[in-house]
Amino acid sequence: MQKFITSSPEETEAVAEKLACTLKGTEIIAMFGGLGAGKTAFTRGLARGLGIDDGVSSPTFALVNEYKGKFNLYHFDMYRVGSWDDLYSTGFFDYQDNGVLIIEWSENIIEFLPENHISVTINTLDENTREIIIDGTNISQI
Repeated sequence: MQKFITSSPEETEAVAEKLACTLKGTEIIAMFGGLGAGKTAFTRGLARGLGIDDGVSSPTFALVNEYKGKFNLYHFDMYRVGSWDDLYSTGFFDYQDNGVLIIEWSENIIEFLPENHISVTINTLDENTREIIIDGTNISQI
């Protein structure tokens, strides 16, 4: 487990960019944190670290956004997913092993995540400060 303290969205993105350098291309990254914690900023940094120049936005209504880079990046929003049937209807299981999956609101699907997922918890300490806790494979290289 590693902890980082950031004081801006740019610093949050930089932590994620470092994580991207450790990925092999089939990881599942489960993000935890409240509204406005910085999950999308983290995803922007991860995308940049994977060579993705497209604008990254939260897939709140689309449920998943796809980006092409060093590896395919699939950005899921599970805010409205409340059951296995809901999760299945997103096509989530079809994306596994085809790229890196990064999932906002993983709290809603925790029981369906594989054991070897990478967990990213973003805690809001104050208006600008975040504590980022990364736990899972490859984290010792960050």
